[in-house]
Amino acid sequence: MLDYDIVIVGGGGAGLYAALWAAENTILKVAVMTKVYPTRSHTGAAEGGINAVLTHSVGDSPEAHAYDTVKGSDFLADQDAVDIMCKMGAAVIYDIAHRGVPFSRRPDGRIAQRPFGGASFPRTCYAADKTGFYILQTLYEQCLKNNVTFLNEWFLLSIIHNGERVEGITAWDIRNGGVHLIKTKAVILATGGHARVYWNRTSNALGNTGDGTAAALRAGLPLKDMEFIQFHPTGLAKTGILVTEGARGEGGYLRNKDGERFMKRYAPEKMELAPRDIVARAIQTEIDEGRGCGPNGDYICLDLTHLGEERIKERLPQTREHAILYEGVDPVKEPIPIAPTAHYSMGGIDTDKLGRTPIKGLYAAGECACISVHGANRLGGNSLLDILVYGRLTALEAVKYADDAPETNPSVAKLKEDEKRILELMEASGKEKVPQLRRELGETMMKHFGVFREESSMKEGLEKLYEIKERAKEVKVYDTSKKFNTDLISTLEFLNLVDLAPAIAIPAIERRESRGSHARKDYPKRDDKNFLKHSVVNLEEDGSYKLSWKPVVITKFPPEERKY
Repeated sequence: MLDYDIVIVGGGGAGLYAALWAAENTILKVAVMTKVYPTRSHTGAAEGGINAVLTHSVGDSPEAHAYDTVKGSDFLADQDAVDIMCKMGAAVIYDIAHRGVPFSRRPDGRIAQRPFGGASFPRTCYAADKTGFYILQTLYEQCLKNNVTFLNEWFLLSIIHNGERVEGITAWDIRNGGVHLIKTKAVILATGGHARVYWNRTSNALGNTGDGTAAALRAGLPLKDMEFIQFHPTGLAKTGILVTEGARGEGGYLRNKDGERFMKRYAPEKMELAPRDIVARAIQTEIDEGRGCGPNGDYICLDLTHLGEERIKERLPQTREHAILYEGVDPVKEPIPIAPTAHYSMGGIDTDKLGRTPIKGLYAAGECACISVHGANRLGGNSLLDILVYGRLTALEAVKYADDAPETNPSVAKLKEDEKRILELMEASGKEKVPQLRRELGETMMKHFGVFREESSMKEGLEKLYEIKERAKEVKVYDTSKKFNTDLISTLEFLNLVDLAPAIAIPAIERRESRGSHARKDYPKRDDKNFLKHSVVNLEEDGSYKLSWKPVVITKFPPEERKY
């Protein structure tokens, strides 16, 4: 049995910043457990930037940032949490800059900021178009400097608690094999999002399979607002790989097959800089109504050619590299083919405004958490801010708790249960194949729970999800070796997605309105009277899903019509 005082599960931005702040503020034993090497975490794919109101942000204010965030959320964000996040923005930026993040600079040396969708001021700090990459590298170096223990290539299986407080976790050692029990006083889940449930078209890394979210669901914890999945407007047409919103922030145009900048029909004031949900729906509408580009009319063009080669090379080097590599086009000379791609999970583990779950000593931060600072739609540039603010806050909460918490004594029952579960997967009949079911899952989610939704289609989709979930009981792990068993890991990841898919579908069916990323053709209007509330999903002992609702925290910004 391994024994630590604080275990952070996940080595992305939220996990590393949590580990860093915990290590700097306690003499307790702090460990990061991650299924991939930390610098391969999905935070490294965040390109465009991180929002904050800096001292030189002329005319801007944390209150203006909070209003933009709440409006962007379609008024579903909890405003007390949003207030915390926006007020901490500058402190986080200056902290990571002093630690070594090489932000792009103005000619006078101050941190550069560019416009992003849904923002009333240019407040997005950036490091070219590799912001997340630089943040991740810097935080990992700082963790090593502060002697954080790393359990690299370990896979979370279960969360152990006694109904009141957390006692430990179980995990599979990918490198050497075997299920292990890890005893701990506090756990911070920072395992990222679950948009790989849309397997066939998503900007997410292969590992974004909701491992922490699914483990929390199985442990009896509530999930909140799972129906809200953000479709990023600009995924590369062939692969779904992200083209940063920074490309539009730098002045890129969206054009249909007629060369028209069509956003004037959907957001005449903001145009291409409208929030992501509005732009994604506009693009999908252009495609659906026959104004798409290409021989099949299945994509839209992102035109950067007017920006010039020098600016593209300086500000958007990775965007150019991806366009050349994956689409065969050079954005200096020709437009980039793009279409909406499943991108970000607004929903996740239900927490309070400080990242605390209903179980003492158990916290969640980053995309796996629903705090809720994004509500029904996240603004670009707020995700990196969210993971750092709440990585830091949950770390301080965990330190405060673990300093005084009694020693835990986790039962080995869950260890035995997980060992049995893996053995059964290796001894299963093998009637069903994971790759086939995974494709069917992605197709079902995209077809029935995509950019646009309606009740009859979603109900049909839910039945298909239940069928896939039942068939998944017949999958087999063919590789029975212990070391680096990728067959086992991919199967466990798929089973996590299978558990989460109905938790997305059920509240999507019951939320009979359109709000943010949840756009229903049969209920096109927002309905504050009946649905200005969070959905909450629990997994019952019999395996069924229970849906309930809880109020949104409104402090200073009453709901209003959302116009751009």
